Amino acid sequence: MSNIYIQEPPTTGKVMMKTTVGDIDLELWTKEAPKACRNFIQLCMEGYYNNTIFHRVIKGFIAQGGDPTGTGEGGESTYGQPFKDEFHTRLRFCRRGLLAMANAGKDDNGSQFFFTLGSTPELQNKHTIFGKVTGETIYNMLKLEDALVDENDRPQYPQKILKTQVLSNPFPDIVPRVISESKGDSKESKKDKKTGVKNFKLLSFGEEAEEDEEESSVLNRQYSGKGKSAHDCLSDPKLSSQPVVEPDEPPSKKIKEDRCSDWESDDETHNPEELAALTKEKEAVKERIKNKLKDSKKTSQLKPKIEDDEMKAEELNEDAEVEEYYLGKDRDEERKKKAEEIRKEIRDLKRSVKNEKKAKEADQKLQSEKEESKSEIMKEYIETQEKYKEAKAKLPKKGKTRENFTMELLSKFRNKLQSAKDNIANSDKNTSNDIEDDDPHDESWMTHALHCEEKVPVLAKDASTKNDDWFEIYDPRNPLNKRRRGEKSQKSKDDYKDNGNHSRYK
Repeated sequence: MSNIYIQEPPTTGKVMMKTTVGDIDLELWTKEAPKACRNFIQLCMEGYYNNTIFHRVIKGFIAQGGDPTGTGEGGESTYGQPFKDEFHTRLRFCRRGLLAMANAGKDDNGSQFFFTLGSTPELQNKHTIFGKVTGETIYNMLKLEDALVDENDRPQYPQKILKTQVLSNPFPDIVPRVISESKGDSKESKKDKKTGVKNFKLLSFGEEAEEDEEESSVLNRQYSGKGKSAHDCLSDPKLSSQPVVEPDEPPSKKIKEDRCSDWESDDETHNPEELAALTKEKEAVKERIKNKLKDSKKTSQLKPKIEDDEMKAEELNEDAEVEEYYLGKDRDEERKKKAEEIRKEIRDLKRSVKNEKKAKEADQKLQSEKEESKSEIMKEYIETQEKYKEAKAKLPKKGKTRENFTMELLSKFRNKLQSAKDNIANSDKNTSNDIEDDDPHDESWMTHALHCEEKVPVLAKDASTKNDDWFEIYDPRNPLNKRRRGEKSQKSKDDYKDNGNHSRYK
């Protein structure tokens, strides 16, 4: 592994990817694959990969992501079109933890990428390697291959990329496109806000239009933010702009005074005797409320903590309604929120307990089913074991008794063969001969006879016909072979010499 690290070039960029399996630290080869690295860093800065899934996982091969649609067919590059592949001789698919671009063909790179989960030499010079996973975060990345996948290699419960963070950017000129677009929009809006200048000199009735414009501007300044009526706009002597009834205090103050206490308004209209009766009624109402609250406190001690909080909130609400309705409203709302949060926590706890119970029951059922299946298998095993033990016990020990036993078995087998032949001979001719091969009680095989082919010894072979049994032997010293080669044998040479000598002497 150290040899591989030594052969790989140094990295210059760094990105941290936060996923549902944990953080994954990535280092980028920006010099070896500048286009792919620029594309990846800019998409990370813009949050393009946030909340996207790993839509394709092949165990021991790759884990692919980077598609915002989650289908494996989407995603665009920052260049507005697919960019070219970038291959380097020192970057090879020889280990796990490499980061490469996913594509559908040559020079078809977009936003999708994948992590290698092992050695993948078949991808060499087909996909651009532009980064690697570093440190102990590689074990978080390897958790991606533990997902359950369907027939199309799509995870049933896909893992997500929560967020990407650029830790080291070697390209200082990269700016997120969203911010630059928003700045451009603001400039355009500022340009559009410029008001036009009215040139009344161009009109034939310019002086009259200018006077009307001045009057309308004065009125707009006076009554800006107020509702205008015909009394204000029209110069009619019958209509006056002064109000008939002087306005009282603002309505907000009235509401506050009414909310402060309804008893004070009643105090101004009633006599002193009536006031004394009203005060007594107030005290009686307060005592009744206190008694009710005491009784509710006694009963609430037996209830859980949530009900106590609810009763306290109700007590505070009642006190606020009797004494000061408009005061302490914020505190009551905060307490209500706390009580609701506590209720929510208890509901979640109850749900979790129910889910745990269901899971335990399911596990118990599975265990019981497994035990039953095991017991059935063991029953069959024990029965077969006992059967063979009984058969073994019947066998006699070595000696004369054992020999007699084997001879008895042989005679039984002979009788069985003879009975099978007799049964087949006596059977009807019209019976069907279709017998199943798997029938254990079929005895038809006992009637079969073994007929061997008798080979008569060959006395002579025809040299003109060569069969498989013909063995060709080539001997260069054979006179026939010498003749074929055009050579003469030593014997013929000697005969020739002898004939020559005889002719001379004659």
